Amino acid sequence: MSMDNIFGIAGTALNAQLTRMNATASNLANAGTVASTEQEAFRAKRPVFKALVDAQMTHNGAPYVGGVKIDRMADDTAPPRRVSDPKNPLADENGYVYQSNVSEVTEMVEMMAAARSYQNNVEVINTARQLMMRTLDISCLLYTSPSPRDRQKS
Repeated sequence: MSMDNIFGIAGTALNAQLTRMNATASNLANAGTVASTEQEAFRAKRPVFKALVDAQMTHNGAPYVGGVKIDRMADDTAPPRRVSDPKNPLADENGYVYQSNVSEVTEMVEMMAAARSYQNNVEVINTARQLMMRTLDISCLLYTSPSPRDRQKS
């Protein structure tokens, strides 16, 4: 596996985790919203990831086998909460509004998991970069230091 693949695979993972963080931010921003009907209520969004296990699955945005891509964004299937709030202008004829199905606790866990995964992939990139730099240092030493034969002449 080339260094290009390592950086590419880690890059796809960084992109996936950023998408996950964006979804979490959107979910938390909409946690307190209400709607007149169950159908209009905000539903938490979840990215669905797909492993790139063979070359046929790759594309311009994710060209590395072994990486990950965002397959789609899916709505959380938990039903919105129905709450009695007859004074709310969005209340239906029975005085109910429908809150989003966002669980702030779940979103905080998602945020921490996404941040941790992002940090791990940044570490992969940093480690690969350090290894490349060490390889270059060794190469420079090999080509710039005098050979044993040249040292004997002096």
